[in-house]
Amino acid sequence: MQKQSSYRQSGGCLYLVPTPIGNLEDITLRALRLLKEVDYILAEDTRQTIKLLNHFEITTKLYSFHEHSRQEEVERHIENLAAGQTIALVSDAGMPLINDPGHPLVQAALSRDLLVVGLPGANAALTALITSGLSAERFTYYGFFPRQTKEQQALLALVGEREETAIFYESPYRLKQTLAAMAKVFRLDTPIVVAREISKQYEEYLRGSLEELYAYFQNHTVKGEIVLLVEGLAKARAEDAASISALPLKEQVERVMEEHHLSPKEAIKQVAKTQGLRKQDVYQAYHGE
Repeated sequence: MQKQSSYRQSGGCLYLVPTPIGNLEDITLRALRLLKEVDYILAEDTRQTIKLLNHFEITTKLYSFHEHSRQEEVERHIENLAAGQTIALVSDAGMPLINDPGHPLVQAALSRDLLVVGLPGANAALTALITSGLSAERFTYYGFFPRQTKEQQALLALVGEREETAIFYESPYRLKQTLAAMAKVFRLDTPIVVAREISKQYEEYLRGSLEELYAYFQNHTVKGEIVLLVEGLAKARAEDAASISALPLKEQVERVMEEHHLSPKEAIKQVAKTQGLRKQDVYQAYHGE
């Protein structure tokens, strides 16, 4: 067990400092103060962070720390913390460690019982969630949508069994493909939100059904950083299954084929599994045998 008192006054400290995701006014007064007071700053891309520091006239020493940083670099920073220095770790935009490097440094600091303090601040996923209109009571953040088909299928199957809102980051160049993958698995009336360029000049939210947004992006290009949100599917799926179960078997198969874009063979298999019946019985009912 490890107990941390974040406001102890002596010794070194690793500060995890969020930076603006667009509008520079999103930075907090505490973040500005610490960026000025620490001994030095570690950034994923110093070329990006220097713009922020210059804007606020911060002259603190700045060094690079990214996913390819060697273990020797981690150890050097840990020794500096142990010697009483203070370090701020920032990402290019938003919260450090969220789809950004830094975890090895944090783990190393904690293993030495060194102080690690995270500051609250800007985050694209949460900002999109509270503005989306979808339920924000429970949610799961999945990071970037996977590129490999098998990984996509596994993730979509998982999301389909959950009740909470799902949040993804996505590239504007892959959004169409991602929506197409979802349309093969999810109900087409599933509420979807595409948020882009959050906190920037061209911030935009597109809200609608999966079918509507999929159709929209067939004829429209999109630019900027994307947050994709999907309403929880399990409750709707359970309600849908209950309504389908009241239908004759043939109509159940037809309904499943239509809503899930399945072949008769696949739909028969799904209805049989849902109803606890033999596939042969559902097959005979569907084909009128």
